[in-house]
This record gives sequence, C-alpha cells and structure tokens, in this order.
Amino acid sequence: MRNAEVAALFEEFADLLEAQDVAYKPSAYRRAAENIRDHPRAVEDMAAEGGEEAVAEIDHVGDAIAAKIVEYLDTGGIEELEELRADLPVDMAALTRVEGVGPKTVGTLYEELGITDLEELEAAAEAGEIRGIKGFGAKTEQNILDNVGFAKEAGKRQRLGDARPLADDVVGHLDHEAVVERIDVAGSIRRWKATIGDVDVLVASDDGAAVVDVFTDWDGADDVIEAGEQKASVRAEGVRIDLRVVVPEEFGSALQYFTGSKAHNVTLRNLAIDRGLKLNEYGVFDVSDVSDVADADDDSRRVGERLGGAEEAEMYGALDLPVIPPEIREDTGEIRAAVEGDLPDLVTEGEIHGDLHTHTEWSDGGNTVAEMVQAAADRGYDYHCVTDHAEGPGVFGDAGLSDADVREQADEVAAVRADADIDVFHGVEANIDADGEVTTSDDLLAELDIVVASPHAALDRGEATDRLIRAVEHPHVDVLGHPTGRLINRRSGLEVDFERLAEAAAAAGTALEVNANPARLDCDGDAVRAAVEAGATIAIDTDAHSPSEFDNVHYGVHTARRGWAESADVLNTRDADGLRAFLDG
Repeated sequence: MRNAEVAALFEEFADLLEAQDVAYKPSAYRRAAENIRDHPRAVEDMAAEGGEEAVAEIDHVGDAIAAKIVEYLDTGGIEELEELRADLPVDMAALTRVEGVGPKTVGTLYEELGITDLEELEAAAEAGEIRGIKGFGAKTEQNILDNVGFAKEAGKRQRLGDARPLADDVVGHLDHEAVVERIDVAGSIRRWKATIGDVDVLVASDDGAAVVDVFTDWDGADDVIEAGEQKASVRAEGVRIDLRVVVPEEFGSALQYFTGSKAHNVTLRNLAIDRGLKLNEYGVFDVSDVSDVADADDDSRRVGERLGGAEEAEMYGALDLPVIPPEIREDTGEIRAAVEGDLPDLVTEGEIHGDLHTHTEWSDGGNTVAEMVQAAADRGYDYHCVTDHAEGPGVFGDAGLSDADVREQADEVAAVRADADIDVFHGVEANIDADGEVTTSDDLLAELDIVVASPHAALDRGEATDRLIRAVEHPHVDVLGHPTGRLINRRSGLEVDFERLAEAAAAAGTALEVNANPARLDCDGDAVRAAVEAGATIAIDTDAHSPSEFDNVHYGVHTARRGWAESADVLNTRDADGLRAFLDG
C-alpha cells in the first residue's frame, strides 16, 4: 500500500501552505492525509480501478485532492507541490522538529534570513540573528538553541511506527518464497525500541543469492544500495533495510546475536565464558577443552563442540536459561532475573479487554460513537471508553467540548450503550494546565464513568513532576494520559521524575498511560519500569481517532513489555467489572 507515502505528501502540502499563511487549505490537507493513511484499501488500487472518482470516496478527499493523488500515482509528482517546494526550498521536516518551530516560523525564517536547514538555523541563532526578527526575540532564539540538538539527533533515527510497517511488508514479500525457510526481524526493531536506525531482516536459506534476488525485486524499495551473495540493502521511504541470509542451522544463533542489545550480548557471553562455553552468531560451543583461550574467543564458527544454534532457545538453554523476551534484552537486570528464575511474565496483546482513551467526531475523531463502539466489539473487546477532548489549553481550534457538549454527548452514548453488545463507558480527556490544574469542572468530572487527564499545553516548561503529581492526585482523575506530551522525533516533551510520579500515582490509585500512538509511545519503557516497581497501575490505550487506529495497541503492549509489565500491572487487562472496581475505588 502506498497510502502512507501519499498521505505524507499532503502533510508536506499543508506545511508549505501554512508557511505561506494560506488559510483553510492546510487543515483540509491534513484531514485528507489522515484519512488516506487510515483507509483500509490501497489508494493505488482505487485509482487504477476508478480514477479520481474512486479516490474521492475517501472521507475528506474532494475532487481537487483526488486529482492530485492520481497525478502523483501516474507521474510520480504533483506540479503544484513542486512549485511550492521551489518557492520555499527548505527542509521542512527537519526544521519543524525543533520545539516551538512550526511551518509559519519556517516561512518567516526563510523570508528574513534565508534559513533552509538545521545547520543554518543553529548558526543564525548562535550569531544572534533570530532575535532581530519582528515577533521573535531573545527567548525564542534561546529556545531554538536549546532544542536544535534534539532535532539533529532525531533525524538520525526512524520512528518505530514508520519502520515497522516496512519491515512487515518485506517479511511478507519474502516469507512465501520456497527458498526462504525461516524469516524474522532483528535489531532494535525486534526489541520494539521507539526509534530505530536501520531495519534488520534475517533469513534462513541454503540459497542466499536467490533470496537476495527476491529481496531486491521488492516493489517497495526505492533503490538498491548494495547486493551480494548473502547480504543486501535497499532504501524504502527513507529507511535503510538490511537483509542477511544464514544457513538454517545457524538461524537461531544469528537471530539472538543480531537482535542485541550489544550490552545484553556482552553480559550473556561473559556468563557463557564462566561456564566454559562460547556464544557467537554461528552457535553455542563447548570450549572447555580448548587450550588456546584466544582462539576460543574469536569469531571462528568451528572452535570446540557445537551444542546448538538452529533455535534461539538453544542459545539460552545451553546456559540453563529460558528465552529472554527481546523487549527486555537491554542489560538492565534481565539476565540476573533469568538466572534466578525471576523473569516477568510479560503482558500480551491478547490480554487487552478494551481501550480507555478514544475519540469520535464529537471532537477531532473521524467516526461516530456507534461506529467506534462497533469497531471495538468487532475486535473482540469487552468494553469501550468514549473520551473526547474537553475544551482547554492546548486543544486545537474548536475540537474541545464544553461541559454542556459533554453532557449532550452522554445522551448519545447512553443510546449506543443500550444497543451495544459490549459495555460502554462515557468519559472525557480533560486538560492539565501549566500549574497542574485539571481545567474541566469538578461537577462534570464527577458525573462521568472515566476521566483521562493529559497535558496538551506548556510542553516546553522543562521539569514538570510536581505539575503531574498534582493532576494524578485529583480525586476525579482515573488515568494520566501521555504524561510527557512527547512526539517522537518532533518534541521531547516534559521532563519528569517517573519514580516520584509513579509513587504518587500508586498512592492515589491513578493509572499511568502508555499511549500506543506510534508518534507518542508515552510512557516509554523506562517510565513503565518505574511504575511497575512502585506498584502503580498502567493503562495501555491507543488514543484512537478512527477504528483502524485500534491496531496500534501492539505498539503500546510492546512498550509496556519493555518496562517489564505483567498482566496484573495493566488496568485494561481486567474485565468490565474489574475496570469498574478500579474506577470506583
């Protein structure tokens, strides 16, 4: 599917238009991009079958946008977009990664100082040139200097949510080939890190050259970087994808080795050495009788008696260990826990009974209450929570609901509940202001089934632990949503002492959210670990604005697993009665 590719073009369109202060069109293009990305059918198939008319059936895609989509699919470009790029030749994606720098700011910086990229932005700030622009000043200039480093580093890594679908496509492309005996991803993407460098794909086969040929013929590849007999690399949507082919009897050892992390592997190898064994990408070997220790420690595949390597389990089993889940292979105590028989029984996606944080067309979602509830039922969930945005600081435009709007929505939720096959809870996503106040009235909050409170404004205020503690201690707040407010590779978010926050949340009986939106993944794994150790409850929510976004739950589950979360630690592994007991507690 090329939906994400096409959607990205219209997000770029929106940014370039906003930079030129064009009214209305940017929001229209962004809404179109969102619906194109989430549409269940491949946009290229729709265009091939019915042209512009078929493409225009996507919500919020009118005739003009549909024409541009077909133009791109037919020609590889959009003339109007190329003209906008020529008028504003900037690295918009990189520049807007700097906290506080939006498209309009980019437009002004280009017009006033000719700034086109991060290097030029940093140089201008260091030279004191930005403060001289009307409406900017020394504070804005210092903010840019404080945040440009983050923007540079963010540009070196890809978001998991952007890379994982590409990895899945590659695996799907190769997996049905007879020459491929086994296949999996490795590296940080298998450990489900929030950002990754390259996508690593590992294949077991006795015919590496044939596998490489199939891999380099993948129609998702934009270009082939290199191709050999056992290895190849391609680039797709700006992401480098590396293929490595190994013989089947070494697949397990290679998978363990190339999954990492490096620190995990070093500690595991040292444990093996203490037991007269050697681990490497070729297998596990008994070197207790090898006289030359230096030779035993090298990467030769034939030193000592080979004990295994076809299965990953053999690599750990040789050390009398269970397989350690990839998400926690970070050398943060997992090997010691495995030795002591104390590994956590990590939560799984199948244990999630419902979503506590979702949106409908009442705020900024794209579907009705009934459609979202039905989609939850279709997934096999036991319950669904409607938590549209309340009005307040940081909520865009008129997306936030007034108290009267929320009470009016309650009637619709009640009507849907009466006909639903699952339990339906009515709530709200309230806003936390810069002082930690929840800005929705206490009277309304007391009437609702569930309250998610989230920071949406003042996200550049640095240390914010006291602010969030005040929110979790609010008597009507049930879940603290996306606590730092970060946007991966775009905004670093609030600085939080999660040990203190988790202790406060545990004492108050407030859950801390793992927001599964792949742009957020907030709390992250380290924060989840702090929550688990403090006895706080975790909620894994998708923040879904459409039914398709329920699929993001796996990002949240794997993020929670990175924090050693078990089923008992997670609120929405409970059934509806268990959820009610928590909310009423």
